[in-house]
Amino acid sequence: MGSSSSSYAPKTIYLDVDGKVQKVGVQFRWKRCTSNIFFLPVYHRYNATIHILEMNTAIMMVDPEGALVSIDPTIILSYCICSEISNSHLLSFSKYPPQFRGVFFKLPTIFTQHVCIISAEKEDMFQNVLSQVADQFSRAFRINELKTEVTNRLAMLEKRVELEGLKVVEIEKCKNDLKRLRDEMTSRGGGRVNCPCKYNFDDGKKVTPRRDVPNYPKYTLSQETVEALKKPTFDVWHWEHNEMLSCLEYMYHDLGLVKEFNMNPITLKRWLLAIQDNYRNNPFHNFRHCFCVSQMMYGMINLCNLQVWYMGILMTAAVCHDLDHPGYNNTYQINARTELAVRYNDISPLENHHCAVAFQILSLPECNIFANVDPEAFKQIRQAIITLILATDMARHGEILDSFKQKVDSFDFSIEEHMTCLKMVLIKCCDISNEVRPTEVAEPWVDCLLEEYFMQSDREKSEGLPVAPFMDRDKVTKPTAQIGFIKFVLIPMFETVMKLFPQIEEIMVQPLRDSRDHYEELKQIDDAMTEKKKTENMSLGGKKK
Repeated sequence: MGSSSSSYAPKTIYLDVDGKVQKVGVQFRWKRCTSNIFFLPVYHRYNATIHILEMNTAIMMVDPEGALVSIDPTIILSYCICSEISNSHLLSFSKYPPQFRGVFFKLPTIFTQHVCIISAEKEDMFQNVLSQVADQFSRAFRINELKTEVTNRLAMLEKRVELEGLKVVEIEKCKNDLKRLRDEMTSRGGGRVNCPCKYNFDDGKKVTPRRDVPNYPKYTLSQETVEALKKPTFDVWHWEHNEMLSCLEYMYHDLGLVKEFNMNPITLKRWLLAIQDNYRNNPFHNFRHCFCVSQMMYGMINLCNLQVWYMGILMTAAVCHDLDHPGYNNTYQINARTELAVRYNDISPLENHHCAVAFQILSLPECNIFANVDPEAFKQIRQAIITLILATDMARHGEILDSFKQKVDSFDFSIEEHMTCLKMVLIKCCDISNEVRPTEVAEPWVDCLLEEYFMQSDREKSEGLPVAPFMDRDKVTKPTAQIGFIKFVLIPMFETVMKLFPQIEEIMVQPLRDSRDHYEELKQIDDAMTEKKKTENMSLGGKKK
């Protein structure tokens, strides 16, 4: 083919010389010296020249001193341009004089374009070997990484299990300590630490929120029942709790309170259920007593034609007035120095507690019947309800009644102080109004109250505390308990209210007078029987002599 030559665009190769990677510009100018010899000059700073002869012949390189080095072509790749990059493998020449090893002929394969000279078969074989080696290295590295990751995870899990185990041990230890402490406290004398009246806001009875739709049955009240609800003669003993809840719900709707205060009807249901849940199963101060007082208030509101605003406060205070009552009165709380007495400094501890529980329930969004009232109005409602509940403390009876007597003759419904005093007297009337009801309805309440009194007096005796005579089962009888209460507490208070609302005389005041007469007759019978027994005992004693 003669001595023709061919030229290609400049290329770039990288050589590793003395541990440094050098960029080399290459101009491919192939020249045929003979029919089977070619050479390729490579120009770079070391002026080394690569002489390429015919295919499969030796490669000659000239070092800076001019020495010609022969390299076995079996380890060199034939002419091509390679684009594959490997950062971990260096192509090195092995067959050249020892004095030149490590000087020129260590060619890293990190360069992007390089010259390769070997036969196609050996190239494929070499590439396969390199691929296998690379795969082995890659797998080895992946396995090691996986082992490291698994080891780390196992260490973390072991540490976590260890910590969780310690937590379980600590919890069990705390439980055992608490149990041992309870046992020790129970075994001590007095047992006062277990008094059910000790309410604890953190660990005691909790208000249960109700976010679901209340499921107590909705009773359809007959017209007869609707009319009876407005009268003191309503028999509260014939109704189950669900029925009483429905009646209370009806009262709020009938008085226009749901509309006036923009109450959510579902919220009203939840609130009533929460109220029921927070009355204890005491003989007297229980949810039925709450309903009894609320029903009497409903009747008085209808009789006295009060404004809607006052109706809402009066009804809500009546519903909440004995919330979470422990069954032991303020006298016991103070004498026993219970938590409630300490918390409220011996000032109406039970009534203060009833208020706190009432607003704890109202603080729950799902039970807040006043949620749609503006904040300023709610402040007034809250203060009014607190005032009324605190007024139910019988220790303040004389103070409140005297204040009302001073105002009743010149009572002015437009004066806030007069109205506050009236509301306080009204809730007091309702709270102790059982004797206004027919005898068959009122008398069971006396039995319930005496049972609760006797429970307290028995406890007071066991704890060495003072016992009130009217609560001592060895001294009190039903007639003696009721006569004084009706004559000196109930009748004077209701007769004072009658001056402002004469319409209550026939419905409320007269039944009180009848009840007083009833118990006086019973007392006469009891006295006669007692006298008869004394006479019999005396006569028996005379015969024995």
